[in-house]
Amino acid sequence: MNKVVPSADDAVARIPDGAVIMMGGFGLCGIPENLIAALKARGTKNLTVISNNAGVDDFGIGVLLRARQVRKMVSTYVGENKEFERQFLAGELEVELVPQGTFSERIRAGGAGIPAFFTPTGVGTIVAEGKETREFEGRTYVMERALKADFALIKAWKGDTQGNLVYRKTARNFNPMMAAAAKITIAEVEHLVKAGELEPDMVATPGVYVKRILQGEKYEKRIERLTLRKAAS
Repeated sequence: MNKVVPSADDAVARIPDGAVIMMGGFGLCGIPENLIAALKARGTKNLTVISNNAGVDDFGIGVLLRARQVRKMVSTYVGENKEFERQFLAGELEVELVPQGTFSERIRAGGAGIPAFFTPTGVGTIVAEGKETREFEGRTYVMERALKADFALIKAWKGDTQGNLVYRKTARNFNPMMAAAAKITIAEVEHLVKAGELEPDMVATPGVYVKRILQGEKYEKRIERLTLRKAAS
């Protein structure tokens, strides 16, 4: 089955206002740049975005926040985005902060069909408030529910027309887990090839999880925080 769509705009055209969307990436590495830009251009609003972080002020998820298209963020780290901070402190943005390991496992559980699990992370803190706790072998654990979404917007290095995906190094990050945890997964890739051209052992996300795929038009691949060595005197 050929799952290729001609553009990012076509790929996100059926995402409605109020959708719950997972967005891959860690910092600015491995983010679906073209799909985010298309979503911003369409003006889709009242979104719940599940992403490790919130991008920066003028790139990544930051452009959706600045355009006031995001109603709620479920994230682990948000310290690089001043607009996020402003909206949160002003009560304009709902935020659920999740410990990063718990965040990863909640997504993985969502894709695996596991409704909830117990973890010691967060016990005795505000993370555990209002949640069930149990004791196992003398240690207290808190129950965390799986995360699932209506859509997942993910980014891979290579993909084929059937939706099989290959990631490159750390840009893999949250993308494979999110691909499995959403009802509809849309993938953008840097290189789109014909079915059968990918080495099977390199495929991390099988095409069965992907509903639409496109070749990204352009990639900036920004560095979130550039650190340079001082020149020798």
